[in-house]
Amino acid sequence: MSNYIRSILFLVVIFGCSHNRVKFDFKYSRSELKKRSFNFFWELADSVHLQIPDRYPTFPFSSIAATGFGLSAYLTGIENGYITRAQAAERVQQTLNTLWELPQGPDKSGVSGYKGFFYHFLTPDKARRYKNVELSSIDTGLLMAGVLSVMSYFDNINDPKEIEIRMLAEKLYRRVDWTWMMKANGKMSMGWHPEKGFIENDWHGYNEAMILLVMALGSPTHPIPDGSWSEWSKTYESDIYYGLRHIQFEPLFGHQYSHIWIDFKGIRDSFMMANDDDYFNNSVKASLSNRAYCIDNPNEYIGYGKQCWGLTACDGPVNASLKIDGKERQFFDYRARGASSFKVVDDGTISPTAAGGSFVFTPKESEACLSSLWNTYYKELIGPYGFKDAFNLTYKSPEYPNGWFDFEYLGIDQGPIVLMIQNHETSLIWKTMKKNPYIINGLKKAGFKGGWLDKIKIDEE
Repeated sequence: MSNYIRSILFLVVIFGCSHNRVKFDFKYSRSELKKRSFNFFWELADSVHLQIPDRYPTFPFSSIAATGFGLSAYLTGIENGYITRAQAAERVQQTLNTLWELPQGPDKSGVSGYKGFFYHFLTPDKARRYKNVELSSIDTGLLMAGVLSVMSYFDNINDPKEIEIRMLAEKLYRRVDWTWMMKANGKMSMGWHPEKGFIENDWHGYNEAMILLVMALGSPTHPIPDGSWSEWSKTYESDIYYGLRHIQFEPLFGHQYSHIWIDFKGIRDSFMMANDDDYFNNSVKASLSNRAYCIDNPNEYIGYGKQCWGLTACDGPVNASLKIDGKERQFFDYRARGASSFKVVDDGTISPTAAGGSFVFTPKESEACLSSLWNTYYKELIGPYGFKDAFNLTYKSPEYPNGWFDFEYLGIDQGPIVLMIQNHETSLIWKTMKKNPYIINGLKKAGFKGGWLDKIKIDEE
């Protein structure tokens, strides 16, 4: 289906919704938000390859990371009664089978991945490498996190479909050659291009790559060296920001993504033991600091406040410097926005996924923010799949006299909303991953101890 036709169909859906209001609850409720966010994955997966669009309604390509979020989101559908276990198992089996059969190889085109890794974006028609995008380590990691979640959830030993899901998940995870992506400095490259080799940038400092390294350490076939975690954590930058000491990383997604699949409450590596803290609490403080910065609003952007906060990677209005109300402002399009003691990237753009993805860390503050945004800007910001990606009330133009509101949804921003709300309510993804032997092995190799991890050790003994 062409992007043009998809856009027309999207407008038809929106027009129909505006004339049939009984279909949707227009006042905020967490359950309504969760269901609409889930529907992004369930309804928009490509009908042939079952890959999840990077964004919608334009759908220029699918995103392997969004597909990983989608696999885990299907589990929330079962738990909330949106779909049956059998429906989800059928979708998951088909998705995993497609991922396994997609061509892998070193060629520049006509393939979907290499060495078990997948290209960041895949074409919507054939699920092959999109243009010249990189073979992505982190996006493959997010995909594999979803793969491992369905591997542990579908545990019926008598159901042929669930047996096949576990088999395919094992094969996909074991195929990833994590060691091939490692650099001589002991850190993992961010990716590889067949045209020019490995990307120079590697994973260091604190960010979203914790889940990536845990899975790479836990691999039974291609494990990275045991010292890789210490090489990673020695590059942390810790500081006090808005009265709270935590490891600094500007955009909130870096404090959220790994926590979707791993419950870091009460388990500690050597860094956290030395600082008498844990990574869950670190994300609590990072979220509160991000919120405090928005409340302080040093650049005086319109709308910021106690119930309108959240800086993270998201769409934006335009990449340009413009004079707005007599003041020169620098705006961005897609950009990782955030605030820390070392760096601030802020152009007045708020993304609902920032508060939504922090729901387990700041449930009261996140709920208040999401509720206010939903009820205040429903017409501009909410649609059939929940929150559109972002908005900026400061940016104004003839097209946007009242501020800019995105018309698109992003898969990697929808996922954290539904999954973190579910973790807050029932710990679904956390409980599921606590049964996964590869996650357990990776955490232990990274030196994590205490809390639920020690209880699992006792149970095994």
